[in-house]
Amino acid sequence: MLAFICPGQGSQSVGMAQDIYEQYPAAREMLDSLDAAADFPLLETMFEGPDEVLTATENAQPALVAHSLSVAAILQERGIKPDMAAGHSLGEYSALAIAGVIAPAQAVKLVRLRGQLMAEAGAETGGAMAAIIGLDEDEVLEAIHSLLKGLFGIDPDSVRPEYLAQFLPVSIANYNSASQIVITGEDEAVAAVSEVALELGAKRAIPLQVSGAFHSRLMQPAADKLAAVLETVEFSDAAIPVVANVDAAARTEAAELKQGLVRQLTEPVLWKQSVDCMVEAGADTFVEVGAGQVLAKMLQRSGMDATVLSTGTAAAVQQAVEEPGVVG
Repeated sequence: MLAFICPGQGSQSVGMAQDIYEQYPAAREMLDSLDAAADFPLLETMFEGPDEVLTATENAQPALVAHSLSVAAILQERGIKPDMAAGHSLGEYSALAIAGVIAPAQAVKLVRLRGQLMAEAGAETGGAMAAIIGLDEDEVLEAIHSLLKGLFGIDPDSVRPEYLAQFLPVSIANYNSASQIVITGEDEAVAAVSEVALELGAKRAIPLQVSGAFHSRLMQPAADKLAAVLETVEFSDAAIPVVANVDAAARTEAAELKQGLVRQLTEPVLWKQSVDCMVEAGADTFVEVGAGQVLAKMLQRSGMDATVLSTGTAAAVQQAVEEPGVVG
């Protein structure tokens, strides 16, 4: 069973998709149409940067979706169609477009707005994120809860889980793998939890270059505004199951998929759990559709028995197309 997985923010780089644009007519057609639909010079930003412009949240998000959808157009032209799809955070929009839930141009417009709203919320509330490498979920939660005890004198075990987030200045943003978890929240709290994590044995605690505390309660203003916009956008039921970030469940119903996009701004990305869901459903070949190799490398390091391919460059796309068993 073939699963498409779509990367999220952080995989962008100046020159992204340019060789694909030049070598594959299907990609060129897709990218030209998305460039025409965008309210900023999308292709110029992707191909020429500069880096500080491309990495701005409101620019990086549509660039990454455009890259993913251009690769998907090439694969589809060659008869490579997924049985299911998922995307990491922002990448969920790419997955939904691949599954026919939203049109490609609509996906790019929505993530452009999403990026703007997230950047605005970050400017208003501040916030930071950090990747904790080498600790499991329980150990990261121990680091977070130690901060709760120190700041407020509250024993987390005495608070009902659904209320706990109200007290936490920091929380888990991404469950990327068994040993890579991203935390998010107030600047000082993220720094403090990172220090505790290192004391507990984390190999590294890496501050992320982001414009806000994504996937935390600090993104609630962005979530509220996005919800209002999504109410005006028509979603179709998915042609293939899409595994949602917020609950790692394979879904096809339009309303549920739309609601997941709102929830993911303030709730953690259950990526490891999403991969487990796809494997349990029978996925044994994963193609990372779009920029970089972040998701492919995480899968390869997990040790699972699966074929894992990336498609970030024209050469990688060609290799994926030629991989035995990919064309079903």
